[in-house]
Amino acid sequence: MKINAENLSFRELNEKIRNSKSRKIEIENMLGQRYTGSGCTGKDIEIHGIPGNALGAYLTGSDITVYGNAQDAVGDAMNDGTITVHGNVGDAAGYGMRDGKILVKGSAGYRAGIHMKEYMEKKPLMVIGGKAGDFLAEYQAGGRIIVLGIGYEQTCPVGDFCATGMHGGVMYMDHPEQVICEDAAKDDIKAIKADVELFAKKFGFDANELLNAHFFKLTPNSNSPYRRLYVNN
Repeated sequence: MKINAENLSFRELNEKIRNSKSRKIEIENMLGQRYTGSGCTGKDIEIHGIPGNALGAYLTGSDITVYGNAQDAVGDAMNDGTITVHGNVGDAAGYGMRDGKILVKGSAGYRAGIHMKEYMEKKPLMVIGGKAGDFLAEYQAGGRIIVLGIGYEQTCPVGDFCATGMHGGVMYMDHPEQVICEDAAKDDIKAIKADVELFAKKFGFDANELLNAHFFKLTPNSNSPYRRLYVNN
């Protein structure tokens, strides 16, 4: 099913998506409509244009592919599925995401992965091809974040205050005191191999070349990470 989003409000567009009996939906001429695919189940949505805030919020078992950039709050609290963006994303991508995958070919704004969490077999994944802004993985409680730094090999691919308040999960990639930063070992590279291969397949990169980069692994350094933020030692 094809939908021309030109002159459609976000409510009208989302109603068309929800009411469609087709699994595969292609959206053309999209320009800033919000909440596209919010809570959507069992759909494959292909977007040409720029979706607005909260793309795929509360997504459950659907796949969304964007051939362009996306605005803030991509995958907000998503439960399952995959969001693939062939451009950049704005702030707070993956806010509180519980499961599923967010793959970004380009860069992410501030506070990507904030409050990302996991429970038992539910372990969300975010792979950022370029760089990430300040407060990446702020208060991260679970899941995996991988920053590949493509195009930023001569500089740090993350902004200030990376992993502030982190108390769970792991990030592969200037780190705060409450996290341990160490060289990624062979087992770590093995753990992210499938994730990087998925990213490479989606966006046409050489997975082996990406995996040969020098990765760092960030993990929590304390069961009470906030103490060092707010209490003098």
